[in-house]
Amino acid sequence: MGVATRPAAGARTAGRRRALVVVLMLLAVQLVSLARPAYACGCGAMVHDPKTIMAVHRETSVVRWDGKTEQIVMSLTVDGTAPDAAWIMPVPHRATVKLGDPELFDRLTSLTAPAVEQRHYFWPRSGDWPFEHTSDGAAAPPPAAERPGVGVVGRERLGPFDVARLTATDPAALRNWLKANGFQLPASLAAELRPYVAQRWEYVAIRLAPAGADRRLTGTLDPLRLSFPSDRLVYPMRLSRLAKTPQSLGLYVLAAHRMEPRGAIGGARPEVFFAGRIHPEGALRDLDGKDGKDGTGGTDGPFLTAIDQNFPLPQHITGDHELLRTSKDTPFRRVTYEYSLLVVGGVPAWVLTVGGTLLLTGAAAALVIGLRKRRPVTPPPTVQVPPLT
Repeated sequence: MGVATRPAAGARTAGRRRALVVVLMLLAVQLVSLARPAYACGCGAMVHDPKTIMAVHRETSVVRWDGKTEQIVMSLTVDGTAPDAAWIMPVPHRATVKLGDPELFDRLTSLTAPAVEQRHYFWPRSGDWPFEHTSDGAAAPPPAAERPGVGVVGRERLGPFDVARLTATDPAALRNWLKANGFQLPASLAAELRPYVAQRWEYVAIRLAPAGADRRLTGTLDPLRLSFPSDRLVYPMRLSRLAKTPQSLGLYVLAAHRMEPRGAIGGARPEVFFAGRIHPEGALRDLDGKDGKDGTGGTDGPFLTAIDQNFPLPQHITGDHELLRTSKDTPFRRVTYEYSLLVVGGVPAWVLTVGGTLLLTGAAAALVIGLRKRRPVTPPPTVQVPPLT
């Protein structure tokens, strides 16, 4: 017995060691993946110290195009350990940069909310009398001086942002500019910038930092508003190829007509969740800049198209989004249904129906019984017995 027990105990010990090694390896892989900088975030690139963590949880963009000028308002929600970061965005022409109005996103969320329709059900459900309520969980430092190869065409301080508008003759120029500001531009990002350099695009470089000292860059950042001339509606997406995790794109597009992406550019099929002409007010009126006109001389408001798209494999992204006019300005709005118990005069319809049925049944039974009691009983026929002979 003693000889047979030792090998079994040794095997169990070796198995535990192997399991521990596997667990440690998995933890190491997770830690390495967390330490990777998030270089891509939708239509731009976020660059930060590789020793820190940065994640862009949500990016919401509003695009306004009147056929000559394009405006992009972006709001980023970030989280991580980075005390600061730089955001690089390529633009086809020279851009102006301002702070955006956070109210803009609230108004768009309200405008594109699903329409609510009431529907009723007949039989009681959980939470309706006489059932008790139960739940199953279901429910519907400022930029450095100009370096060789970099042209600084504008620089301003906008709230917590230090904004520089740059030209560059090659990707290395941007890499040098970032390096001089304490950031190391990855070689992969420099490579992805080459097509923009070849097309003579310019760049907006923004240094992001939290409001107070010794704070992390986290939460929803103040929106930024970029404006630049453009004879076509383009939304830069190429830099998102560098993302290590699935990406989600949400676009509110304001134009004279309903717009749609030319193609999926390597992502899932774009889904429209709202389409319709609106009358801009407040922050939307300021962005529209046409006193409610559609930008083409008409008196109608701009057409709003709201689009969602997922990119499960960002490395498959093939280029930038170009949005084109659809053949028809077909409106669309999502619909959600609110279900409630059908009542009549404050009384559940099923109670009235069941109660009425019972009453009618009882009345019918009573009537049958009453009729039976009142019906005269017919005596049995007389039996004729023949006399005995």
